[in-house]
Amino acid sequence: MMMRATHSIRAIATHLNRAPSTISRELARHTVNVSKGYDASLAGFRARLSRHRPRRQPKLHAGGELLEVVVYLLRKYWSPEQIARTLKRMSPNDTRRQVSHETIYNALYVMPRGSLKKELVACLRQGNGKRRSRRRGKDRRQQIPDLVSIHMRPPEIEDRLMPGHWEGDLIIGANNRSAVGTLVERSTRLVLLAKVDGTTATAAAVGFSDKLNEVPRALRLSMTYDQGREMVKHAEITQKTGTAIYFADPHSPWQRGSNENTNGLLRQYLPKGTDLSVYSQEELDAIADSLNTRPRETLDWRTPLEVYAEMLKKSVAGPSTLQ
Repeated sequence: MMMRATHSIRAIATHLNRAPSTISRELARHTVNVSKGYDASLAGFRARLSRHRPRRQPKLHAGGELLEVVVYLLRKYWSPEQIARTLKRMSPNDTRRQVSHETIYNALYVMPRGSLKKELVACLRQGNGKRRSRRRGKDRRQQIPDLVSIHMRPPEIEDRLMPGHWEGDLIIGANNRSAVGTLVERSTRLVLLAKVDGTTATAAAVGFSDKLNEVPRALRLSMTYDQGREMVKHAEITQKTGTAIYFADPHSPWQRGSNENTNGLLRQYLPKGTDLSVYSQEELDAIADSLNTRPRETLDWRTPLEVYAEMLKKSVAGPSTLQ
């Protein structure tokens, strides 16, 4: 009626308390031709038709097979992006078996409150909390005899061109009385966990030596560590394993970025404030295996275990094939 009275789109929008763009789209959809103009009967018919049309079912609907797969992988602490990339890799030509990581997040957040939602949100990697000041605990730095600085490390280690170079650290348990040794291979991101009987330098030397000696000699060339006092017996580790040890600068966690990132992931399995001495080496190996079978973006969505297996074959074939 207002169109026939030659009112402008903006005037109609003001009268109906709608945006001018909304009025413009409505006129464009339901104008049959210029001579007849806007057809209100056609607009009403289409509105009634769409009202009875069933809504499109979301991909991650309750009881759906795709949701079951996503929930299973979330419980294995895979991130939504890891899940999305892997599903696409497994079914590249079937969009029904694919889902974006945004869709996974949305499905979690709109999920009704309950134990399942709480469980799955807890499986997501937690955001980094505030770092505690070193002043709150004992100073673990600058008390290492005969340390070799990270700045003396060969350039091929920095560039991650050669396998066999590791980053190490200790995850400390409740009351600083228990620990687990962590090792991350720089080029493949493979994770090894070592059971350590206490937090002393002797315990660290035994734990890291035993775990490194499980690795082929060609793939245990060096380890980069922070300046924690548990490494005062680093020469003993080198003597037992043949692994050269370099020390990062104080207050420089980015120099051991792979290990710092992995320690954050491990806290989903080994929460802060728990007694880590209760975990057997077999249990720690199972946790490491869980991380090593997750696809990684930095590895083009392959798993660390896949890439490490390739490196292992090359090391058996001969040192020249590792180039």
